[in-house]
Amino acid sequence: MQRAMARQAEAERERRAKVINAEGEFQAAEKLADAAEILGREPSALQLRYLQTLLEIGADGSSTIVFPLPMDLVKPFLERVGESSAGGEGATDGGSLAADSPDRLKSKPPVDTGLEG
Repeated sequence: MQRAMARQAEAERERRAKVINAEGEFQAAEKLADAAEILGREPSALQLRYLQTLLEIGADGSSTIVFPLPMDLVKPFLERVGESSAGGEGATDGGSLAADSPDRLKSKPPVDTGLEG
């Protein structure tokens, strides 16, 4: 009889713990939905939150931060690289590896980055 009562009490404690966990998850989901609504109305708020997160991540100094870039921002650069490599700058041998030899690379004029000076 004592064992049965102990099992019943244990089951009741587990039930209460699950209910408390579920209520906590529900409250967290509500708060996240509220935050998403606010951030959706104010794009600058999302940017500020992003920067604050980066600040928190980088606080210890041993983290590597990867910045995701939108593809529409990167696409023009990728297209330029594709055009210059597909343009066939002096490749007369049918596109063999010899066209990219170290001597050919040395003969190219230096790229002006505007950082010197």
